[in-house]
Amino acid sequence: MIVTAHPKINLGLDILSRREDGYHEIDTLMLPFRGVGDTLEVVPTIDGAIHLEAEGITLDCSSDRNLVVKAWMLLRSRYGIGGAHIRLDKQIPFGAGLGGGSADAAMTLVALNEVYSLGLTTAELESLAAELGSDVPFFITSQPMFCRGRGEILCPTTNPAEGLWCVVSKPSFGIPTAEAYAGVTPHIPSTPLEERLRLPREEWQREIVNDFEASLFERHLPLKNIRRALMLSGALYVSMSGSGSAMYGLYDHEPHYSPVFTDERVFVAKL
Repeated sequence: MIVTAHPKINLGLDILSRREDGYHEIDTLMLPFRGVGDTLEVVPTIDGAIHLEAEGITLDCSSDRNLVVKAWMLLRSRYGIGGAHIRLDKQIPFGAGLGGGSADAAMTLVALNEVYSLGLTTAELESLAAELGSDVPFFITSQPMFCRGRGEILCPTTNPAEGLWCVVSKPSFGIPTAEAYAGVTPHIPSTPLEERLRLPREEWQREIVNDFEASLFERHLPLKNIRRALMLSGALYVSMSGSGSAMYGLYDHEPHYSPVFTDERVFVAKL
């Protein structure tokens, strides 16, 4: 079975408080971005083992730590599924805040559910996905969602950016999630994100923020340069996705963005 894992962008990201379990309470709108994707081919095997074959971007961790392998292990432990040979063509950049690894894990659950005829519902798959990572449940359906709690509480919604073009720019460096959270002071905004997103799009740049940006922009100057270039190219809204380092711009016309750096990776899609 062949499936495609697409990344996401965050339209607004409020970090509300630190939880007793070490996670943070967040409020963010996640939107699927289909300008790039990882391809997974999942084939059942009779040897009872997992075989991960990777191509494309070199994986940034060992196989036993890869979320694709962990997704198979989770279903193996719960439902006793057989082995699998999984070929992963990796195209979504790492350390970008795009959720590429989480998307791969979610689509592995979806594919194995079909391949082994487990009959798991969407809700059951989302529950399993939450055990693999906070944002993994979103990618089971990859539909516009407000993601709350530590990211695993999903609230379906309409897409306020529907019809806009999106340019995603990934600089050569990534940002570890731990670094991003270390620079944040949690706070509860006076107006909830959902309410601010009802404002005219022309007001989003002033009202819709990603709380990771303030500290990360001071430590990573290229992010400021990319933001400026996106704005100059006509974007009506520019933000960082997740904990970075990918930046994106939203346009009400087909964009013509010129990369600032030679090693920038740029993807374009309509939302």
